[in-house]
Amino acid sequence: MNSLIEKAGVLIEALPYIRKFYKKTFVIKYGGAAQTDGALKAAFSQNIVLFNHIGINTVIVHGGGPAISTTMARMGKSPEFIQGHRVTDKDTMDIVEMVLGGLINKEIVSLINRAGGRAAGITGKDGGLITAKKKFLQSGLAPIDIGQVGKVVEINPAILHSLGSDGFIPVIAPIGESAEGETLNINADFAASAIAGALKAEKLILLTDTPGILDKNGNTISTIRKADSMTYTEDGTISGGMLPKINACIEALDAGVGKIHIIDGRIPNSLLLEIFTQEGIGTEIVL
Repeated sequence: MNSLIEKAGVLIEALPYIRKFYKKTFVIKYGGAAQTDGALKAAFSQNIVLFNHIGINTVIVHGGGPAISTTMARMGKSPEFIQGHRVTDKDTMDIVEMVLGGLINKEIVSLINRAGGRAAGITGKDGGLITAKKKFLQSGLAPIDIGQVGKVVEINPAILHSLGSDGFIPVIAPIGESAEGETLNINADFAASAIAGALKAEKLILLTDTPGILDKNGNTISTIRKADSMTYTEDGTISGGMLPKINACIEALDAGVGKIHIIDGRIPNSLLLEIFTQEGIGTEIVL
């Protein structure tokens, strides 16, 4: 009986959040272990379907770097990185488009559909969703050309509105197209940030392989304000791979997104724990 009472308490705790987020839009960047572990993939798809059934409009943007590297190796091509960015020549771009827009995208769609949802897989090229331009790296004064790697110029969310109005959950591979028609590979965090900003989403949620942003003692910082992010960056609290994520988060806040969450996708049902409990489990970033 006590366990049943505890379950009822969990539902009651979630009720005000269900009311608050009804008809709101969440953009979720899906990556890391949550995208590779079988049990975590199943839990993720169930969480998304639950969001959808209680009236939350959900948009998913996914990555897939490890799968791209694995496929490249199978095809006899060695991945090359400069400053953490994949050098993407035409052959590599073909592989990226095949893996991201095909294999991974359709697997996520299938998982959500089998869990009882209605997902539709697209890339940023569909419906002119993501217009991008080539991204160059800097080394001193000289720009470095890393091939068909892009950054977002504009988001046209019309296709997302159409899918959402018909009850579909969009699943987006972060591949854009330039004004000249060149296909470009885009960092999934920044693609999700730009899409969330264009939709004026209530939340942007980044699934990672860390508990959130950690302080110098290794403890999760529950809330960070935009004004604090510079201090944390300067003192080294935010460093390494978390730096570009923070930059993507700040861009989303500046574009009108209500709140950002960085959470540990290695925890089953992490989305539910973050959104529908008072404590949450990760780091929230607010203005």
